Amino acid sequence: MTVLAVAGLAARGPDQADAARPSGLTWSTCAENPAADCAALRVPVDWADPYGPRIDVAVARRAAADPARRIGVLVVNPGGPGESGVDLALGAPAYFSPELLRRFDIVGFDPRGVGRSHPIRCSADLSAAAPSPLGARLATLAAYNRRLAADCRARSGPLFDHADTASVVRDLDALRAALGERTLSFYGVSYGTLMGQQYLARYPQRTRAVVLDSVMDHSAGVRDFLDAEAAAAQAGFDEFVAWCGRDELCALRGRDVRAVWAALLRRAATGTLADPVDPRRPLDTYGLLSVAFGSLYGPDWYALAYYLQSAASGGAAATPAARAAVARAARWSAAPATTLADNPFAAAFCADWSLPVPSDRAYAGALARSARIAPDMRLSPLAVTAVTACLGGPVRTAFGQRVPPRAQQPVLLLNARYDPATPLAWAQTVAGHLGSRARLVTYLGWGHAAYARGACTRAAVDGYLLTLTLPAAGATCPAVEPEPFGIGRRGGPARPAGPRPTVPGWAG
Repeated sequence: MTVLAVAGLAARGPDQADAARPSGLTWSTCAENPAADCAALRVPVDWADPYGPRIDVAVARRAAADPARRIGVLVVNPGGPGESGVDLALGAPAYFSPELLRRFDIVGFDPRGVGRSHPIRCSADLSAAAPSPLGARLATLAAYNRRLAADCRARSGPLFDHADTASVVRDLDALRAALGERTLSFYGVSYGTLMGQQYLARYPQRTRAVVLDSVMDHSAGVRDFLDAEAAAAQAGFDEFVAWCGRDELCALRGRDVRAVWAALLRRAATGTLADPVDPRRPLDTYGLLSVAFGSLYGPDWYALAYYLQSAASGGAAATPAARAAVARAARWSAAPATTLADNPFAAAFCADWSLPVPSDRAYAGALARSARIAPDMRLSPLAVTAVTACLGGPVRTAFGQRVPPRAQQPVLLLNARYDPATPLAWAQTVAGHLGSRARLVTYLGWGHAAYARGACTRAAVDGYLLTLTLPAAGATCPAVEPEPFGIGRRGGPARPAGPRPTVPGWAG
């Protein structure tokens, strides 16, 4: 069996009553990885209409390597919204520790609208025509969002209006039941932490353990959302500048990095800055900010330094490794500002959040406030994308922001101090909401997604998942200097490139 061809929307028929209860799972070897098994979970498109149309949700499982000592199921989600849990399960040995692989069935699923689970489809041409969130009027952005949503809805069917996290949580519990598990353990990254929080709130008695890595704060309003993200982006840039002053491999070593950056921003604003990879293409302010922001995810400071050097000089990088680094950073400049193509971002995010901006004046004020908070970065491209993609109500908001209830069992939170996408302040806020049974471990380093950063973060998560023992209050893990990704490695394994910066996600 392949790793699940998407089953389109089921027609009404005599077997429709079965939609009211979770289906069983028929496992077969995954075509993409024979070490894993794949199956399909049939769920209603609309959980309020359990006998209506259904879709198949793709599921992958890597069975515990030591079945005699198996603890149970660990369901994993890499965030997004729009990233594949199936892919994370298939590649679990590259991410999770050998002990977790021995003791748990690692199970991942592609959330509704994602990957193999009836993906949201949209016109690529219309997606590429997204107006920049800088300079465009709100009415222009809202009109575009509605036009794109209409296209995506026409191509994707009724699922487009039912891709919210609350529906995904219902799917997750149906998966638990179909697996035959009384409780499950859950590991979610970034947007996956919203899934974890909502599962805890809805099904507190059905969770054994929950790990929230790089935490979304669903209680944030639009001002707090934009301000916290801008502060995180600036903190990440400050750390890049500090690193460049201490690392001999920084291509800008010995130069005033902030002055180089300011000059590039001025050129971008006047339309005189060329993309170092494609000199025929002018690089605007939002594109330049997106390059820097995307490079903070890994972080891939080495690539960012080479990119800024090349952009400032107007010439090609000197070595093949340096040219590869420039190209690696440049891919973030092409990241669309407000797009849904093959990605349910707006369909999910805009249903989950209410981040209204009432007027052009209010939006200009918000951007000015971000610029004061982040004098170098000016703003968070992720936050601005998230807010502007939802203007005009492209989908119905299923519910506004929610404060998670106090946890009824131990919950582990993990966050980097310098995470550009999910600020540490969000994790601190959520830990406070969850109460005394929640414990936050702070990784004192950089980047997005903290579990695989080093032995300390792995041990904190593994110890909790294996024994349900939380680390001490106020626990921290030391920073681990990023590897240079082939520019001139100092020894040790290179860390994989970071997540996609266009949405809060892990893999990309």
